[in-house]
Amino acid sequence: MSQNRSIIARRLAAAAFAFASAAVLAQAKKEVTFAHQDMLVPLRTVMESGALEKATGYKINWRMFGGGGDVIKAMASGDVQIGEAGSSPLTAATSQGQDIRLFWILDDIADAEALIARNGSGVASVKDLKGKKVATPFVSTSHYQLMVQLKLEGVDAKAVNVMNLRPPEIAAAWERGDIDAAFIWDPVLSKIKGNGKAIASSKSIGAKGYPTFDGLVVNAKWAAEHEGFVVELVRQLIKADAAYRANKAKWTADSAEVKAVAKWTKADAKDVPAAMALYIFPSAEEQMGPAWLGGGAAKAMTDTAAFLREQGRIQAVKPDYKAFVTDAYVRKALGK
Repeated sequence: MSQNRSIIARRLAAAAFAFASAAVLAQAKKEVTFAHQDMLVPLRTVMESGALEKATGYKINWRMFGGGGDVIKAMASGDVQIGEAGSSPLTAATSQGQDIRLFWILDDIADAEALIARNGSGVASVKDLKGKKVATPFVSTSHYQLMVQLKLEGVDAKAVNVMNLRPPEIAAAWERGDIDAAFIWDPVLSKIKGNGKAIASSKSIGAKGYPTFDGLVVNAKWAAEHEGFVVELVRQLIKADAAYRANKAKWTADSAEVKAVAKWTKADAKDVPAAMALYIFPSAEEQMGPAWLGGGAAKAMTDTAAFLREQGRIQAVKPDYKAFVTDAYVRKALGK
């Protein structure tokens, strides 16, 4: 009898250990690395509030990257599960077979990215860029737009010294006078505008048939295993964007919201309100519509892919990019 009790005790201990191990493993899985950039978007208020962590119980590792190309590389390596990427790096990644999904449009870039010529550089138009030093983060939406604009203006890109610099490097190079122009977004855009002139913007280029956007992308396998987290993230995004659209006038330099945006992007709070006003933040209903997740985003990716291939940035264009775009998480967040 004593031996039986001993066997039972060992089995119970083993079962308890297995249960505890499973619980620890489950808890360990409730962790995600989120790659963000320095775009001035309402999502930063969610990051500051900790509301997403509280609602999901997940540990979130917020990691800042200098551009969408870097975000995509980190996602390909498995180090990052969710990230912010512009339409150009997103298109490049999916064209090369990366299994990711665009599930939220962070912003319609509109006038939030621009080509600025430095005062005294001798650049008054895009055609004047020949022989000049122009900086932009490679494989970003700004890089894509710069190449598009050069083509539209009939300027041979090989005649322009296009330099691959991350946003902070552009700010430093501009300060030193090392570059003649830059295609970039805020907060750097606000810093260099004071000593320069805008000669093109994302909105003007988009109007010619080359629209750009920033979106949230997720590793497809991870998203399937953590659907609840992704849906809750979208709920928080819907609230944050709606709060901004309804209270723009209250988002002043000394408001908690703007201070949060400035903190997470390293921007100057006084520049944030005007810079955010350059973006368009689609509502959840608009996201699901034909302009975005319902078709427009995939079309923009198709057009972007064709251009990237023409430029030698990618080898092949997918026949259809709809497979890399989903509105499922928005629908679930809205209870549809």
